[in-house]
Amino acid sequence: MALAAHDSNDRVDQLVILTERLTDLIAKEATAFEARRPQDAAQYVEETARLANLYRHESARVRANIALISSADAALRQRLVRATEAFDAVLARQARALNAARTVTEGLVKAVAEEIANQRAPASGYGAGARMNNPVSNGTAITLNKKA
Repeated sequence: MALAAHDSNDRVDQLVILTERLTDLIAKEATAFEARRPQDAAQYVEETARLANLYRHESARVRANIALISSADAALRQRLVRATEAFDAVLARQARALNAARTVTEGLVKAVAEEIANQRAPASGYGAGARMNNPVSNGTAITLNKKA
C-alpha cells in the first residue's frame, strides 16, 4: 500500500496525517503499558502495524526521492518535521514502557521458577540397596524462555 498523492503538498499533508495518527496510537499503547494494562494495548496492534508499515514504506520512498516533497510549501514541510519529532519522542516513551514491562515480567517468571525449585524436595542421597532416600517427584515441569 502507498499514498496516492496528487502533488508534493498533498504528499506532505498525507505524511503529516499518517505520522500524527501513528503517534497517537503508539502513545495509547505506551499509556496502557505504563498503567500495567498491556491487554488494553491489544486493540491498537493491528492498526499500528498497518500504519507503521505504510510509514516505513513512504519514508523509504521519500529518502530515495526527496523531490517527492521538496516542492511542498515550507509551512507544510515544517509541520511534517514537528510531527516526526513528536513521533520520535513517543517511540522513545513506548520503548521505555515496553522495557519496564519486560523487566517486570522476567522478574515474575524468575521468582515463580525459583519458588517452584525451592518447594521441590531435593534428593538426599542413596540408602540401602542403592535406593534414593528422598526421591524427587517428576510430577511438575516448568519451561523457561529467557527471551520472553
